[in-house]
Amino acid sequence: MLAALLLTLALAPGLSATDTLVRVRSDAPAAATIARVAPTLAARKLTLFATVDHAENARAAGLTLPAATVFIFGNPAAGTRVMQCDIASAIDLPLRLLVWEADGAAWVGYRDPAGLAGHHDLARCGEILAAMSRALGAIAAQVAGTPKP
Repeated sequence: MLAALLLTLALAPGLSATDTLVRVRSDAPAAATIARVAPTLAARKLTLFATVDHAENARAAGLTLPAATVFIFGNPAAGTRVMQCDIASAIDLPLRLLVWEADGAAWVGYRDPAGLAGHHDLARCGEILAAMSRALGAIAAQVAGTPKP
C-alpha cells in the first residue's frame, strides 16, 4: 500500500525531481550555522524578510524541538521577474532556507527554484530560475561551511 502511494505521488502531475529538499551537511553546530545566514545574505545584498525559529516557538508552547529555523529572503527584482511570468508563483516566493539539527548534525536545506517550473507557467523564466538555483546552492554551501571553489 505504501509503495503504491509513493508511486502515485512520484507520478503526480506538476511534481518533479527538483521538488525534493536539497540538503547540505554543515561543518558546524546548528547555532553557529544559523548565525552564518544573515551575514551571508547581507553580503549578497539579499533582503531577509523574516526568520521563523520553530524551536523557540515550540518552547513558548511548552514543547521541545531541535534547532529548526527558516529564513525567508530574496531579491525583489529577481522574484518580481518570476512573478511576471506567472503571478501564481508568488505562493512559492520569497525563497526559503532551513537550518535544522538532526542525527547529531546541523543541516542546511532548500527547495531548488528550478522546481517552480513544474508548478507554474514559467517557460519564459528559465534563465532567472537557473540563476536563482545557482545562487541558492552557493548560499547553502557557504552557510554550511562547504563553499564550492
